Amino acid sequence: MATKASPRTASAPRRRALASPDAFFAALRGVTGSLTQAQVNIVNAILVAGALWPASWMAYALATAWHEARFKPQREWGLGRGKPYAVPGKYGQSQYGRGLVQLTWDRNYEWADKALGLGGTLLRNFDRALEPDISVRILIMGMEAGAFTGRKLADYVSPTGTHSEFIMARRIINGTDRADDIATYADRIQSALIKAGWA
Repeated sequence: MATKASPRTASAPRRRALASPDAFFAALRGVTGSLTQAQVNIVNAILVAGALWPASWMAYALATAWHEARFKPQREWGLGRGKPYAVPGKYGQSQYGRGLVQLTWDRNYEWADKALGLGGTLLRNFDRALEPDISVRILIMGMEAGAFTGRKLADYVSPTGTHSEFIMARRIINGTDRADDIATYADRIQSALIKAGWA
């Protein structure tokens, strides 16, 4: 699939914001059910961090954060039990998923530490990926740069995303696992963003 232009490299990118946050969150709760204030805070942080993105990219990021972590940076359920990354790696820590995208493997923690300018603190303590600000930045930067699998949002999703594009975009995070379910979340969240004035 041809690479789509990144909003950061397009001429005169503009920062987006919701014209009607209340309408957006009402529609989002139609997807998620009730949300705590902590979850709302994470959603707002994602909206700010990805403010240069079109509605489609933002919808897919939010759909991913909902599917992977329910908008709560957290440790992987089961702590990776039975999977190769459950064992300690070269930093002496289990490499199971953490945060909003369930960051796994030493190499991904190394990328995140460098990309976010954390000076080795993430490598000394993988649980820093659970801190809301760090977790949001990993989500946004990693999906845009293709840090997790070598595939990025621009490889799959156009400014107005389609269901089939959202299905393909699962390869940014985790192959094709639950791809259709996440695409369905993204469809509904994209519609909510557009109706609330994001696009």
